[in-house]
Amino acid sequence: MWPLIITCLFSLLASYALTRGLIPYFKRNNIVALDLHKKNKPKIANSGGLPVSLSIIYALLLFVSFQTFIQKQTEQLVYLFASILAIFLITIIGFLDDLDSGDVATGKRKIRLGIKQWLKPLLTLTGAIPLMAISIGETTMTLPFFGPFDFGIYYPLILIPLAVVFTSNAVNLLAGFNGSEAGMGIIYCSFLGLRSLLIGETLAASIFLSTAAALISFIKFNWYPAKILSGDSLTYCLGAVVVTGVIVGNMEKSGVIIMTPFIIEFLLKIRSKFKASCLGKLRKDGKLESPCGNKIYSLTHIIMNLGKLTEKQVTLILILIQIIFGLLIFV
Repeated sequence: MWPLIITCLFSLLASYALTRGLIPYFKRNNIVALDLHKKNKPKIANSGGLPVSLSIIYALLLFVSFQTFIQKQTEQLVYLFASILAIFLITIIGFLDDLDSGDVATGKRKIRLGIKQWLKPLLTLTGAIPLMAISIGETTMTLPFFGPFDFGIYYPLILIPLAVVFTSNAVNLLAGFNGSEAGMGIIYCSFLGLRSLLIGETLAASIFLSTAAALISFIKFNWYPAKILSGDSLTYCLGAVVVTGVIVGNMEKSGVIIMTPFIIEFLLKIRSKFKASCLGKLRKDGKLESPCGNKIYSLTHIIMNLGKLTEKQVTLILILIQIIFGLLIFV
């Protein structure tokens, strides 16, 4: 247990130091975005996924060293290395999307164009390759109404790529409020990490809990009013963390339950043919309202239609929803 505690503490401290240090660096190099839910729409540092993902990777490598040199347990470390590579590859794709911020920095656009939408799933598919290469995970799953079913070779070749592409992109659908991505991430990573420990999946716990620790430091800078935004690099990173941790820990059922808010968001976005945004429309009084009126194309539209809510209140409701689904994995 103590190597896991040290790993999480290291991730916590590394994330704080890296985030604090990279904020001025991002500003100097115009890696910025407009904070659209503020009246003056300030330009602030973007791509918070970079310091978070680096902290996770460094922490997991520290955990590997404990497993290798102290506990002499190296049999399953190939799974951890594959997970680290998958997280790194998918985060880099999000970071490349964040880099297209020149028009925002010069005032030509409010929202960056980034990588084309149809190209993102194809690029995130590369993150599945390390997991496919080592045929990670149990191929037998218990399906509702059918019971145990062995997917065999189709599990690494079909199910893993589909899971990687969907999860890494789904987290990105429900984002854009100060503290929402990090706040929800702390909840589902903490709950999945605790679930991993309860079933004896230490490697999965190291992935989830080191991520939760990194996010705890990051949210200090990302909470309202944010000094740095998450960017696609963080949403993609968190999606990669969930899918790799779930596969390593053979926790597919828990993963589906805890990701239900994002599944609902995906289904609602289908209704709009992925044209609607989850962002709100800023009123003169500083409150947010749904840009689609009574039409519901996002979970945030439902939340904003509840009444006159601030950005912080919308974030807190999203976190509360995530807590509810997080608790369900223990039922």
